[in-house]
Amino acid sequence: MSTAQLPSPPPDVTPETATFWAATLDGKLLLQRCSNCGRAGYYPRYVCAHCHSTDLVDTEASGRGSIYSYTVTTRGILEYANAGSYVLAMVELDEGPKMITNIIDCDPNALSIGQRVEVVFCDTGGDGALPRFRPADPGL
Repeated sequence: MSTAQLPSPPPDVTPETATFWAATLDGKLLLQRCSNCGRAGYYPRYVCAHCHSTDLVDTEASGRGSIYSYTVTTRGILEYANAGSYVLAMVELDEGPKMITNIIDCDPNALSIGQRVEVVFCDTGGDGALPRFRPADPGL
């Protein structure tokens, strides 16, 4: 079982990420949608990564996606040095952007590319909660 007790270091909140991190404390995953090209983006920034417009609007994501890629990490560094095995993954959100995250509450041997996942938020004791993912209920 992938541990749900991974370290949850508090984020470094900056002016461009403050709204994102505040929303995580309310259990919301925000993306930025560009009013010029219409594409959704993640990680928060001042300029659209696709067309370089500065007309970005925060929008709530569904919190659902699929595993795009993953690895089981057995030797972490920094805060994760004593975490044991854990899953590091790239999740493609239903809205399009990809996020680097952890998959928790699962048997790593049962994971597969394309598997549906849903966001969960892990308390950091700081100004934001870490968005991580777990396998989605097949009935959802």
